[in-house]
Formats: sequence, structure tokens, C-alpha cells
Amino acid sequence: MLTQQQSQRTEIPASDSSGSFNRRRRNSIFVTVTLLIISTLILTVGLAATTRTENVTVGGYYPGVILGFGSILGIIGSNLIENKRQMLVASIVFISFGVIAAFCCAIVDGVFAARHLDLRPIYAGKCRYYISADSEHTTEVTCQIPARGSCFLKIKSNTCYCCELYNCGRAGISGLYYEYSDVKSCQDVIHLYHLLWSVTILNIAGLFLGIITAAILGGFKDMHSNIFPASTPSGLSDDPNSSSQSGPSFMWPSTAPPRYSPPYFPPDEKPPPYTP
Repeated sequence: MLTQQQSQRTEIPASDSSGSFNRRRRNSIFVTVTLLIISTLILTVGLAATTRTENVTVGGYYPGVILGFGSILGIIGSNLIENKRQMLVASIVFISFGVIAAFCCAIVDGVFAARHLDLRPIYAGKCRYYISADSEHTTEVTCQIPARGSCFLKIKSNTCYCCELYNCGRAGISGLYYEYSDVKSCQDVIHLYHLLWSVTILNIAGLFLGIITAAILGGFKDMHSNIFPASTPSGLSDDPNSSSQSGPSFMWPSTAPPRYSPPYFPPDEKPPPYTP
């Protein structure tokens, strides 16, 4: 009975540890795969936004590259046995840099979309689209602005321009963009606005998911798949036939000197005289 209870006590922690390891590994793979999907969306939407027009540069796709590479390292490291810790540490480093980049790009793109893009003239039909057979051709158009008079605006082919936002040769009103070059129509400006806000939201999602992923990978990187049960103390083996094998361990070794016992003399016999 004692050996059976001892065996149960040594087997339960090993089973619990193995279950905890598998659970942590599943969680690590799940969050890294989710982060990889978010990173792919950030990269795709960011590239679509930055290639929509020539004179508006969007940097929101950079976090997608960094977070995507870190999540790939995390997926590989979660499935490794050897060098698991080194791979997960590298994944955490890249994800940390990606989190910082996502934070910065979310602020920059969000502020740019809110402060420098005004779609009201486009929705009101006050913007015009100029196109010519020669893509490098430039022309001058006259902008009739009631508050500022007539202005001449030099534009290139394939450009959507809004005279209402033009500040007569200096800049857009309050920093607003008044022309968008290399577009197919003014509708592309509306698409650009929506793409900017989409990549901003995706970067915010990547920011929080990256923090969660780095925390989960940090807790998983030092775990091991094998946890061996504690050794059974001597004399308490699980094998019932081991008592005969462990018995000699309680006996005196054959090379040890015998215990001293005084000689026995009958009551009527005197002991011999003491001789030094």
C-alpha cells in the first residue's frame, strides 16, 4: 500500500507538468499565428495605401514586416525541442521592435488622415480630375476662389485637384492636401482615406497582440517537455520483489570488521591474568 501511494505521488506532478507544457505550446502557436495574420493584413493594406497616390507616402506597412518575421520565429520556436529558447528569445526581440513601430505608425498615420485629408470637397463634387495622353505633361488651371480671387495651379497628368483647398501658390489651407498625383480618379483619394484608417486600426491591434504574444512566449521559453519523476527512496521500491534485492543494503559490508563482543567465562572459572 505504501509503495502504491508513493508511486501515485511521483507520477501526478509529471503528468501535470506535461499537460501544462502542451497547453502553453498551444497558446503560443495560437497567438503567433494570429499575429502573423494581423501582420500580413498590415503589410497588404499599408502597401495598398502607399501606392494609391504618388505624393502621399504611408509608412504603416513597416510594422507588418517586423511583426511578421517575429511571429514566424515564434511559430518555429514553439515547435522545436532543441534550441527552443534561443529561437523564442529572437522572436520576442523582433516582436518588441514591431510593437514600437506599430505604436509610432498608428499615431503618424492616424494624425495624417485626421489633419491633412479633407474629403468634403470631393463628396461635394468640387474637385476635378485632369488627364492627358502624355503622363509627364503639366498644365496650368485657373482656380476661381471667392475668398481669395483667381489662382493658377500647375498640375501634372492623372491628378485630382481641389481648388477650394488651394492657398494660391503657397500651400494647402491649414496643411490640407489639395492635389493627389498619379491617381486614376478622385475616387482613389476616398480609398486612400479609408486605407489609412484601416492600417491605423490594424497597427493598434498589432500593438496589443504583440504585447500579449511577447508575454506568452516569454513564459513558455524556459519550459521543458520532459519532467522525470522523483527517484524512489531506498527500501521503498514499487517492485514487490525488490525487498530481497534491497535487503543486503541493511547488512554490514563483508569487508567491515566484526562487532566486538567480550569473551564468555563460566561462573566457576576465573579469567586469566591480565597481560599487557
